[in-house]
Amino acid sequence: MKYCTKTKYLKKLFITFEGIDRSGKSTQAQKLYKYLKRRKEKVILVREPGGTIISEKIRDILLDKTNKKMFSLTEFLLFSASRHQLTEEIIKPKLKAGYYVICDRYYDSSTAYQGYGGKINTKIIETINKIATTNLKPDISFLIDIDVKERQRRLILSGRGKDRMEAKDISYHKKVISGFRKIARANKKRFRIIDGAKDKEVIHEEIKKTIKI
Repeated sequence: MKYCTKTKYLKKLFITFEGIDRSGKSTQAQKLYKYLKRRKEKVILVREPGGTIISEKIRDILLDKTNKKMFSLTEFLLFSASRHQLTEEIIKPKLKAGYYVICDRYYDSSTAYQGYGGKINTKIIETINKIATTNLKPDISFLIDIDVKERQRRLILSGRGKDRMEAKDISYHKKVISGFRKIARANKKRFRIIDGAKDKEVIHEEIKKTIKI
């Protein structure tokens, strides 16, 4: 537990899970949530984009395959609007109330997808990320890392259709994966990079040991 002098309240960890689609990050976020629930901890699991009524409506627009003409900047601004609503409506109040907050994606995903993948200027990304989150930063972020070949293999095995983001070409997803790795290396104090090819239970145990809960 941390004492935040700026906001004058006790808060528990704000934990985010990052990675390309099919990396297993959502599975790990859910497993950690269930683990903390079993321990009778106050915990909430949210996702991006989404997590609130307004944010889920924005999610529908972002993932709709018919929106093929969406520009990268439009995409980024929609993600940021969803993020701001989630941060103000759910994340900050729950942290103030002493909850562990687990978020399936947060602003690092925008940096990776719309920055490295969509080629939006990083200064623009950083500025809007700070505005959208009111400069709230995760205490710890897990990058569940897989390469593009493993991502493609898992996507095929899933047997389901692709949403608008998943349907982008392989070169785009290679840039996103590379972007996530660069972000994690540049933020070593906050990030833990985990090999997503490992067994999911092994990964879960590694996460539990890292956060020491």
